[in-house]
Amino acid sequence: MLNLVLFGPPGAGKGTQSQKLIEHYGLIHLSTGDLLRGEISQGTELGLEAKKLMDEGLLVPDAVVIGMISNKLDANKNAKGFIFDGFPRTVAQASALDDLLKSKKSAISGMIALEVNDDELEHRLLLRGKDSGRSDDANPEVIRKRIKEYNEKTAPVAGFYKDQNKFKSINGIGTIDEISAGIDAVVTSY
Repeated sequence: MLNLVLFGPPGAGKGTQSQKLIEHYGLIHLSTGDLLRGEISQGTELGLEAKKLMDEGLLVPDAVVIGMISNKLDANKNAKGFIFDGFPRTVAQASALDDLLKSKKSAISGMIALEVNDDELEHRLLLRGKDSGRSDDANPEVIRKRIKEYNEKTAPVAGFYKDQNKFKSINGIGTIDEISAGIDAVVTSY
């Protein structure tokens, strides 16, 4: 089973490249945001718990998110693999994900990080904000805050996978096809 963590700051191109990986390798895209929305709309026990916390403005605890991921893995036992997008965001989450996968006799194959400098990220997000209508992509101050948050809190997850020799970095600047070719080269090495 091919399990990839697609990693990078907001605007690095994870969504675009996830779609390419899904088409090319037949992987299942596992986005924690989508999982949360799905569990809430289905009214599951985990979804109701998550909704209650979110309605109070609180973060959904790692244990709840891991539970949702476990449900998704169980519902797709014959999958060729998964792309983890938006998770893990902390070293604690990465460790919990490793434990979960180990309990299911699987593991993360590798983390592929899309490297893009902060100026390019800001430029991309502002462009995306014009088309998407997302307020968090239209305000340069908010964009800089999101990038700073990523650099301080999420980027350390790369070290977790480096320690396991599962980390690969790809230049996230270039054409979509050039970046895809770089990712494909890494994936075939797994």
